[in-house]
Parts: sequence; C-alpha cells; structure tokens
Amino acid sequence: MKKVLTVIGARPQFIKAAVVSRSLRERGIQEVLVHTGQHYDPGMSDIFFEQLDIKRPAHYLGVGSGSHGAMTGRQLEKIEEVLMVENPDWVLVYGDTNSTLAGALAAAKLHIPIAHVESGLRSFNRKMPEEINRVVTDHLSSLLFAPTLVAVRNLEREGIDSQRVLFSGDVMLDATLFYQSRARRPEWFEALGLVENQFILCTIHRAENTTSAETLRGIMEGLMRSDYPIILPLHPRTRHVIEDALISIPDNILAVPPVGYLEMTWLEMSCRMIATDSGGVQKEAYFHGKPCITLRNETEWLELIESGWNKLVGVEPSSISAGLKTHRTPSDHPDLYGNGKASELIVKALLDRDGV
Repeated sequence: MKKVLTVIGARPQFIKAAVVSRSLRERGIQEVLVHTGQHYDPGMSDIFFEQLDIKRPAHYLGVGSGSHGAMTGRQLEKIEEVLMVENPDWVLVYGDTNSTLAGALAAAKLHIPIAHVESGLRSFNRKMPEEINRVVTDHLSSLLFAPTLVAVRNLEREGIDSQRVLFSGDVMLDATLFYQSRARRPEWFEALGLVENQFILCTIHRAENTTSAETLRGIMEGLMRSDYPIILPLHPRTRHVIEDALISIPDNILAVPPVGYLEMTWLEMSCRMIATDSGGVQKEAYFHGKPCITLRNETEWLELIESGWNKLVGVEPSSISAGLKTHRTPSDHPDLYGNGKASELIVKALLDRDGV
C-alpha cells in the first residue's frame, strides 16, 4: 500500500483523523487529506488543524452549505475529480456526515476500496440524515472498523460479511488519552466568575434541534431550570436560528463562541455534567467520567444508555430539567471502547488487507 486518501469535513472527523494520520505517518504511508469544507467556520475548522497537528489538506473543496442533496452531490462530483488524479489504494472515511457518504460513493463508483472508521452505529431512526449516511457507507465499504461490540452486532444483523468487519475500539478514546494532558482552559473562563466542577457544559447543533425555533425554545426553557450555570459554545447553525427567530437565551446560560478541541477537552474535564445532542460529546463525557444527558429521543451510542452513564431526555423542558437535577453516574465504568490503540489497529488492518 502506497497511498491512502482521507475524506474529512466536520469537527469530529478532524479529531478522529488526527490520531489515525499519526499512525499512518509512523508506518511510512502517504496520506492525501481532502477537506470538503462542510465545517468552514474558522472556529469549527482551522483551529482544529492547528491544535491537533494535522497537516493542511492537499485538496480543499469548499462545499460548506446547502441542502443535504445539493451538498452531497457537489461533494461527490469534486471528490471524484480528486480521486481520478490521486488514484489512491484506499479511501478512508469517518463517521456519518454528508462528507462520509460522498467520499464512499465516489470511491465505489471508481472501484477504489473504502475503509469506514466508526462503522455499525445505528439510532434506528431513518428520518435522521446521519442514519442514512451510516447505513449506505457501511454497505459500500471493504473494511468496516466498529468502535464497539454493539456496532459489530448491528453489522451482523444486516448481513455484512464478518470478514469485512473488525472491532477496532474507538479512535476518539485514542484522541482523549493523547490530548488530555494538553487541555487548555479557555481565556474567557475566569472572567465568567465560574468555579470548576460547578457548571454544566452544553452543546446543541443537530438539525432536529435547530431547524425548529419552537424546539430550540423548549430546550432553552429546560436548561433555564438548571441549578448550575451552563456554558454553551454556540455552533454557527444554532447561533443563526437564535438570531433569526429572536430566541432569548436565559440568564443562567453563558453563550460563548465555538471552542477548539483542547479548550473543549478542558471544559469536559472541569464541568459537573454535560448536556448535549452530539454523539462525540456523549462519548467524551464517558471518557472523562462525567454524567451526560442527551437532548434527543435516541442515540447511536446505545451502550452508554445501557450502562447508565448517559440518559436520553429528549427536548421537553420538564424532562431536560429532571435530567439535569437527578442524573448521576453509576459506580461501574466498563471498558466499552477498546484500549486506546484503535488507530494502530486500523492502520495495521489496512496494510494487511492491501489489494482488497
């Protein structure tokens, strides 16, 4: 194997790619990074390349907005052009974004083997665009790296050849273990007058929570009932809805600009509890031993619910309020996501399966 082409486009993918890219370099494998531009705000993109030591993309496609169909179509067209020039041995995709699906479709059409990191996740809600992206990408891939045993079982139930599936553990655990010693307290934290372990960290960005102003207002009402102040790094999509719909942010919610990965890591390590609709942040809460409530009706990380570390509260104000006041972590912290060496296992498997 001489060349791997990696398609990324959103914040969680930058984090996952950082640790796998390091393992590729250590094995002397050339990696060509393609950034679709899905996250194009500097606070959601540029800062992650700087903090995580990711080399700058060889190709930046600039496809950062539009409907799901338009975005995926434009990404597919541009990725195909890059693949025809680069002719890689493997295309590596991460997670469940439109960039993931576009990369997989482009590679499949050109008969280039696809490796999917974070395979097998299922929320079992086909109304979610992420669910469609996951399922299609998994069925197109030659190598499927499942982060949990639950994910492995999901793929088995869908009839995917077990020879293509590998339980790798979760690369986000690799990232947490590597970067937590570099965590940075945000410069603005002291000015807020908060105390460590006496605030709640919240993130809101998913389409189902931000396309409806009524839904977002309900979430704010639930958060308003918290006994502790809440730090809310504002995703650009969420900020636009708040501004356009004139949604009032309660006084106990301290809205701040998007933060880098190292600052986010510090906030996760230093908070009392996390409230989120992000799949990645649910796991990071678990890695740092923090209770988490999820502002959704389902999650693809089912083992966190089953173990009691995460609680689904939906978006009703009373349910959010109850979760904030009553959810506690269990005493047991099982090993759900591997041993922190997922990236090494992934690169070894790519080498072993060269030519698939």
